[in-house]
Amino acid sequence: MKCIYYLAPTLSSTETVSDDLHQVGVRDFYLHVVSRDESGLKQHHLHSSNYLETLDILRDGFIGAAVGFVVGLLGIGLLMYFQPFGPLVRVPNYVYAILVAVATLFGAWVGGLTGIDSENNKLKKFHNEIAAGKYLILVYVRKYQESTVRKMMKDRHADTELVAIDSHFINPFSHITSISDTASTV
Repeated sequence: MKCIYYLAPTLSSTETVSDDLHQVGVRDFYLHVVSRDESGLKQHHLHSSNYLETLDILRDGFIGAAVGFVVGLLGIGLLMYFQPFGPLVRVPNYVYAILVAVATLFGAWVGGLTGIDSENNKLKKFHNEIAAGKYLILVYVRKYQESTVRKMMKDRHADTELVAIDSHFINPFSHITSISDTASTV
């Protein structure tokens, strides 16, 4: 499944795009709009983006979990080396596993909290356009739908610009392919 990014200039054009996408078989679940005007989206019954799309919760959570895992391993390594309970006390292996798990979960928690405070890394390219009042439309399509959606958008919505394509939005470490990047390399 791919995520195709379109940038629409107005709320009315976004609503028209949504209606046309519904006609070609894209359901609301696969159509999200990122905007600074959330109330306008609700008034026009447009499906707004969710926190996983607008915030960096997943990416920062995974990074925090990885850091927590490494810190947990370092911690048990230090415990094994210095033996703070004495050389005669043998700590069971499951205690070490619990310590690493707790450090990993704590890292994921702190990373997730950090992600709540930061904009999604994939949307940073479009921050200025969204702040200026434009509407970023995220359309999730399967391979067999992609050509239909792109053709319909090209034919019916000249004012809406195709700005990027992502292999799948949910993968927090994938990079989007900006249309301007591919146009400059051709």
